[in-house]
Amino acid sequence: MAMPLSKLPSEVFREVGSRKWLALLIFVLVSFGVLLAGFLWPYKYTSETVIFIDDKNIIQPLMEGSAVTTEINDRASAAEELLWSRSVVEKIARDEDIFGEGAASVGQDKLEDRVAALRTNISVESRGDSYFSIAYKSQSPMRAFQIAQKTGQLFIEETSERKRTESRNAYDFINKQVKSYEVQLAAAEERLKQFLSENVEGTDDEANDRMANLRSQLELAEMEKSELETRARSLESELGRLNPMIVQGQSADAYQNRISALEEQLDNLRLKYHDTYPDIVILREQLAELRKQRTRAIEQGEPTQSLAGEAVANPVYQEIQSELSSTRANIQTVNTRILSYRRLLEEQADRMERIQGNNAQYAELTRDMEVNKEIYDDLLKRRERARVSMHLDVEGQGLNYRITEKAQFPLSATGPQFSMFAVAGIFLGLAAPFGLIAGLLQIDPRVRAREQLEEDVDIPVLVQLPEIKTPFEKRRDSRVTVMVGLLAVVAVVAYLAVAIAGMMGVIG
Repeated sequence: MAMPLSKLPSEVFREVGSRKWLALLIFVLVSFGVLLAGFLWPYKYTSETVIFIDDKNIIQPLMEGSAVTTEINDRASAAEELLWSRSVVEKIARDEDIFGEGAASVGQDKLEDRVAALRTNISVESRGDSYFSIAYKSQSPMRAFQIAQKTGQLFIEETSERKRTESRNAYDFINKQVKSYEVQLAAAEERLKQFLSENVEGTDDEANDRMANLRSQLELAEMEKSELETRARSLESELGRLNPMIVQGQSADAYQNRISALEEQLDNLRLKYHDTYPDIVILREQLAELRKQRTRAIEQGEPTQSLAGEAVANPVYQEIQSELSSTRANIQTVNTRILSYRRLLEEQADRMERIQGNNAQYAELTRDMEVNKEIYDDLLKRRERARVSMHLDVEGQGLNYRITEKAQFPLSATGPQFSMFAVAGIFLGLAAPFGLIAGLLQIDPRVRAREQLEEDVDIPVLVQLPEIKTPFEKRRDSRVTVMVGLLAVVAVVAYLAVAIAGMMGVIG
């Protein structure tokens, strides 16, 4: 049955007064137990090194686009992973300046214990965008200082070495790729060169132009053949109307008959050709010469008439027959040329098929060479940037780490101090009896106040009899109180003496 809160303080004091020895024992046990915990508490000392991340030096804007500086994205996490790596931790575990002589040849079990302890107590914390700290906790302030100092130095050395190694590996890798693509590009060029030397058919444009030219010439030849055939038919028709033989001398004027025949022949030629045609020019000269002879014969009084008839070959008939033979020969020549054009067109069509068959292979060879050339040019640029980046890392430029705050020797332990245990022991020792009795009263089933019956059981209480002690009980209680008080004072004095000695370093 729970005790009412209003009655709880008075009941607690009454119970403490009735159990003074128990309260004194609890006070002594709790206070000295806390003080003993202060002596046994594993106090740890922390020393830390502050690292500055220098990634905005003057080299960066000058080399932007020409070099790639080594970067670490999550720098605090990367630093912690680096310091936890086996190579770094083992160097610290085997350092004779920290762990004394023989640390370099320590056994494997002890080495593993040291490595585990180092990994547990090394911590890295970010301090803004450009700083982070490397801290080490140890029960020995000297060891904390030494290890914090050593971890900072090792971190700078390892990061610098890793940057140089990373840049060198990147350059070597890209250089190998460049050489590999040089071989591939040379092989692709050689294949293309061999293909072009073996396939001399030309390009599509050349073949199309050649075929168009042949078609044009074929059309012109066919048109010329048509014209010649028309001319031949015309000459055959004209030849059919003429007499192969003519009787000369039956006309009154022989010169005039010849002039008339030539004029008729000239008129026929002018229907087909221009005046500059050679046959027309010759006929005109012959006519001019005949007219001169006729005029000269008339002036000299020579007879120009023929009394007896003479059968002679018709010159017009002969001329037309000669022209017909020439035309037929030209037709045969044009036919031969047309056949040649058609044969060339067939050969050109076969050539087009061969060109189309070679285009796919040529395109594949060209594409391979262009892809290899593009990758090769890009790798050349990357190799030069990697070369500059490697020199930057070798010379300590780009992303750098600097120790801005060296590890300091810790003068005080971190966490709760011994003085805090000493002060807490007194207060906890005093509060423990009261708190313990208060808790017991809340779970005690006995009735200790009238309110418990009236409120919880709903039974009215008419009279409450007070507790009365006899004179003997009072004297005995007074003696116990005095003795407990004296012992409490002795306990407090002893507690303070031990606490002061511990804080001054006399004990501990």
